[in-house]
Amino acid sequence: MNDRLPSLTALRAFEAAARHMSFAKAAAELHVTPAALSYQIKSLEADLGQPLFHRLNRAVELTAAGRALAPGVSDAFGTLSTAWRATRRLNDSGILTVTAGPAFTSKWLAPRMYSFAQDHPEIELRFLASLRIVDFDRDEVDVAIRFGLGHDKEVYARPLIREWMTPLMTPELAEKIKTPQDLEDAVLIHDDSIAFLKSPSDWPAWFQASGLSFDGSHGPRFSQADHALDAAISGVGVALGRISLATRALETGRLVAPFELGIVADAQFRFICPKGTETRPHVAAFEAWVLAEIQSSKRFEEGRRFVHSGDLSA
Repeated sequence: MNDRLPSLTALRAFEAAARHMSFAKAAAELHVTPAALSYQIKSLEADLGQPLFHRLNRAVELTAAGRALAPGVSDAFGTLSTAWRATRRLNDSGILTVTAGPAFTSKWLAPRMYSFAQDHPEIELRFLASLRIVDFDRDEVDVAIRFGLGHDKEVYARPLIREWMTPLMTPELAEKIKTPQDLEDAVLIHDDSIAFLKSPSDWPAWFQASGLSFDGSHGPRFSQADHALDAAISGVGVALGRISLATRALETGRLVAPFELGIVADAQFRFICPKGTETRPHVAAFEAWVLAEIQSSKRFEEGRRFVHSGDLSA
């Protein structure tokens, strides 16, 4: 038996025809004529010694041989495409594609981009604001910044930020709300983006840790953390805000955090990339810059008292 592989052109024609179950659609995808595609498939069948398709009046069907061949050919071309895209990205030495959640992108990354551009003019950053599970090869992404419990496998993952929450409000509102007890009559803004956490890090948890028996369930609720912060910045009320996303608003004085107690969440942000790529110069430069920016914002932890959400009783 001759194990010599047929031409890749013929295999590609077969893969497209098997996927579409149409010679015409496969030909259109490959930018060839139906006659040219049919010729490639016939040459493949001649090499194999048996038909791969039943040619019907207006359709085609895979034969037993076609059904046996199709999955392996499809997987092989998928692997080739992945390897090709990954290799091409190595040549895009001036481009770094980063994905992060919409809130982290708008509240943390975007306001700091001028600083990064000044320090690294040779790197062009591209952002993909998304919460979906990233496939580095499929999505052509170099770095992901994700918030969660951190069950990262077969990737390089580095913890970035200890996430903690504390009441945040405008300076004007802080003139009226001087003690935690004053929060009883305040409009409480809820960030439901962290409702997935096993240990609650919400208003009831903060009141419990403060020794207060207030009902913390009332007030407007937001599914996105940045929307909750924007409501607080506009003076709507007091948000139990995630400090990682509120740092720039605290630095500029649009928000203040007047109370010492912070609730530490059982999740954190992580810097994630494919194993081995963390040493690529642009990835390493971006990671170092992110870590330096985080370090500079840790001053907001000074003089505070922290309680871990997992230590609070249900």
